[in-house]
Amino acid sequence: MLLNGTLAAIMFGLGLSLTRADFRNLFAQPKTLILGLIGQMMLLPLIAWLLISLSDLSLEYKMGIMILSICPGGITSNLVSYFMRANVALSVSLTVLNAAISVFSIPLLIIWFSYGLNLPAQEVDLSFWETFLNISLITIVPATAGVFFRRKYSRIGFMVNKYLNWAMPVLLALIFGIKFFASSAHGGSQLSAGAIATLAPWVILLNVISMLAGFLYGKAFRLSHRNTLTITIEIGLHNTALALIVAGQKLQNPIMEQPALVYAMFSFFITLVVAFVLSKAFPFKAPEEV
Repeated sequence: MLLNGTLAAIMFGLGLSLTRADFRNLFAQPKTLILGLIGQMMLLPLIAWLLISLSDLSLEYKMGIMILSICPGGITSNLVSYFMRANVALSVSLTVLNAAISVFSIPLLIIWFSYGLNLPAQEVDLSFWETFLNISLITIVPATAGVFFRRKYSRIGFMVNKYLNWAMPVLLALIFGIKFFASSAHGGSQLSAGAIATLAPWVILLNVISMLAGFLYGKAFRLSHRNTLTITIEIGLHNTALALIVAGQKLQNPIMEQPALVYAMFSFFITLVVAFVLSKAFPFKAPEEV
């Protein structure tokens, strides 16, 4: 319940951060928005699938990585976009929109991946509509509520969002601490040093390769430097909180949670470093046309 409430509060805060001007600017030039969503929903799972195909990981670990790949974006990617002076409005809008798409895509893709990996049916006992409803309640509903609250009570919404921006990362860190260190009876994931050593190379590769692919993807479609950097971050950095909810609560499989937890140990700093290197290696040279 704590993880659900935290993610719902984060999505509410994302909704509070969006203004009418943000939506007008993005939908006036929808190319970048559409490309970003395609990159997150199609390119990222494809990269993850190719990566696990080359690994000798257990089926549960492979499924955990695929779950991570279909949970893109999140508050961390928005924060990195802010630090890197990327297009924060685009980042936040992509997070909200991919959350809307994820209520359909996550249950469908999990069922598809389970067949592709030949997982036993009991390992992926998932109701589409129940999963759809649960993900909606912790993503789309609070985000939409945040948008309308900001529209009706703009001053209060600004203050609430300011405090949420500070409180939510701290609360997320607390939740991850529980997952790392608590016993299984108290919500821990039974993560061992051996599991970290096994998973770390693969989740780090997923992080780095996704970012490089996102950067090349943006350049191939001749997006502006700022928007390319934003899409690089959005494709490269995943929503570990949502992945934990899907693996831990919906599938009730602590082993499938572990790739998301190990990923969370490294991804923020790796994303910052890779984004910084790409930004310096390919500096902005042209007007922000797209």
